[in-house]
Amino acid sequence: MEHPENSEEYKGLTVNSGVEQPAIVNPYLKKGRFRRRVLSAAEMVEGIVKGDITILSQAVTLVESVNPDHQSKAQEVIEKCLPYSGNSVRIGISGVPGAGKSTSIDTFGCHVLDERGGKLAVLAIDPSSERTKGSILGDKTRMEKLANRPDAFIRPSPSAGSLGGVARKTRESIILCEAAGFDKIFVETVGVGQSETACHSMVDFFLLIQLAGTGDELQGIKRGIMEISDGIAINKCDGSNVDRCRIAATNFRNALHFFPLPASGITPKVLCYSGYYGTGLKEIWDMVFDHIDKFKKSGYFAYRRNQQNKYWMYETINEELRNNFYNNPEIIKMIEGAENSVITGRKTSFMAAGDLLDSYFEMLSKSKDK
Repeated sequence: MEHPENSEEYKGLTVNSGVEQPAIVNPYLKKGRFRRRVLSAAEMVEGIVKGDITILSQAVTLVESVNPDHQSKAQEVIEKCLPYSGNSVRIGISGVPGAGKSTSIDTFGCHVLDERGGKLAVLAIDPSSERTKGSILGDKTRMEKLANRPDAFIRPSPSAGSLGGVARKTRESIILCEAAGFDKIFVETVGVGQSETACHSMVDFFLLIQLAGTGDELQGIKRGIMEISDGIAINKCDGSNVDRCRIAATNFRNALHFFPLPASGITPKVLCYSGYYGTGLKEIWDMVFDHIDKFKKSGYFAYRRNQQNKYWMYETINEELRNNFYNNPEIIKMIEGAENSVITGRKTSFMAAGDLLDSYFEMLSKSKDK
């Protein structure tokens, strides 16, 4: 910057040009200096088996990713973790929104760890927004006591549009947690309705949390989530709500008599408790582990897991076919035209879908002939 006061006309007056302003970013900071090192699949498996929680969290994130490169690596990690899995007790915890699932899991987890030891992993599924596709993932804030325990691992995950109250990759996350040495797995579903029952297909015991005053005996005998529950616990049995909870428990017990005997041969029990005050917990978990012991002795435990493995094989096939169809370049071009045909009334939804599927199968046939 030029300063006219430094000219000959103004002898005796000198103004310095000033100091050059430093760059906003440190020029000595090397690019990528603090970037996390990407672990190989073998390094991830080694860390998981050693019980490294940080690497376990990275592996779960990898499994949940929709990036095709991440998916191939995730499958390799899961495959190598399989020999170390299967040694836990998997317990699904479900219920209507506001039933107190997260608060209950906080007290449930502390009680189980104190009474039976071991390590506990909690996979909490949070509903995703239909508009923004985002999730709050705030269940962990209701598990303050459990979150501070070194023998517990809490992982919130978004449902990401998956139905059934669980996330798309919850089952794979269970395998990773088991490989990391967690012998007890809690799967907390989103607030579910009567027909969202996918969680039942990945756990050994399905606990349904209910509230008093949410329905009568007719509501209790409706098929769906009530029919597949291994045990029912009525929460918020405290203060002036005790009598209502006991009446609700009686109604549910009466309703269960209308259901056929479960495949396990054991009629579900109905108990009352208070997740906030921590009362009635011992009775619930004595029931849970008593049922699991009976499942193992009768052979139903192994039978159920085998049926679940078969179920998820078909689910994986369905998911892969769906992804292959919608990611096919030719189908992507044709979908817009099919949508316009439906909107303008030139084709019914069924006709448009049939034409797309016919084109898809024709392309598969041509590629096979080549």
